[in-house]
Amino acid sequence: MKNFLNLLGREFRMFWSNGVLRLLFIGAPILYGVMLGYVYKKGKVTDLPIIVVDEDRSSLSHKAIEMFQDNEILDVVRIKPNSQDLQKEVIDYDAACVVKFPKNFEKDVLTRQNPEILTIVNTGNVLTANYASGAIQLSLGTLKAGTQMETLRKQGTPEALLSTSYEPFKTSFVKKFNRGTNYMYFLWPGVLATVLQQVLLLALALSFASEYENGTFAELTERTSLFSMIAVKIIPYLIMSFGIWLLYWALTFWFRIPINENLGALTLIAGVFVLSVTFIGILVSIVIPNQLKATEVLMVVATPSFILSGFTWPLSQMPVWIQHIASGIPLTHFLKAFRILLVEGGSVSQTFPAVMGMVWIGVVCGIGSVVALYFKRRQVKRSEVYISSE
Repeated sequence: MKNFLNLLGREFRMFWSNGVLRLLFIGAPILYGVMLGYVYKKGKVTDLPIIVVDEDRSSLSHKAIEMFQDNEILDVVRIKPNSQDLQKEVIDYDAACVVKFPKNFEKDVLTRQNPEILTIVNTGNVLTANYASGAIQLSLGTLKAGTQMETLRKQGTPEALLSTSYEPFKTSFVKKFNRGTNYMYFLWPGVLATVLQQVLLLALALSFASEYENGTFAELTERTSLFSMIAVKIIPYLIMSFGIWLLYWALTFWFRIPINENLGALTLIAGVFVLSVTFIGILVSIVIPNQLKATEVLMVVATPSFILSGFTWPLSQMPVWIQHIASGIPLTHFLKAFRILLVEGGSVSQTFPAVMGMVWIGVVCGIGSVVALYFKRRQVKRSEVYISSE
């Protein structure tokens, strides 16, 4: 028993002496607990952007818009006189819904023509679609009841008959983009992109770290330049990532997921995504000359990335400091471009902000990799000179 207790104490001492393991086992739960707590702190989404197409521009439609603004879930970001460029603006404003008031809306209500208010629900994000459509339905239902009673009172209808009388206007909801609100179409591609980022980071964590541990780094530095060293490490993963991309594309036929539109443009954007991820992995592998420690560090970066990406829970609902962290993760920008091109059917130009986000990450990490590799190579050469002089 004494020997067993001594072994237990030895294991605890070994754990405590390993700084990376101590940081991961104790620090990661604290970090994730605090960070994810702030991500979901609000518990519900508020101020979801909606667009109103007001072709009537009457006091009644204006009253409805005011009711939308009074609802904490909704935020009217654009009021349009017509439907021109509507799909583009839905993507630009990241609108959860579009509400359309037809011409002569107030006149038709007063003359009992039973006009129809059309709500187009952006089901590209199922969560925000459900919240926004529910809030719009509640607001229009309140407006409908108030309009009905006010009109009938003016006509002298007895109070007892108010609730059993006519409907002043109809409301209809049309789902756009992911019409079946199919979670497979919505969630599956995003998770696969997360997996691709994860495997790239973990694989590239070993690229230079393995050279250090195997004692082959000095040989590598003698045979090629800095840029060639980095290219040699990156190119195989670019080729293999394209193979994974083809595999994902083949699986869309197997699972009958319709994502062929804009696939060529998305493939090019996926290339930018892979490059930015590889430069992160390369940088960590150069800075941390230990395979296990480099892998552990990149696991900490990769694990919460899908939650922070804003793909499911909107970035706008997170604290600003978490939004800044999310903007430093390539997956955040790639999933935004994915949603614009394949889910919402937007144009390539609308993905430029997301693409530039990935480009900046790649440029910063690429420059950092070259600088770190330069100092690492100089350190190795100095060590060789020192050894040879002895």
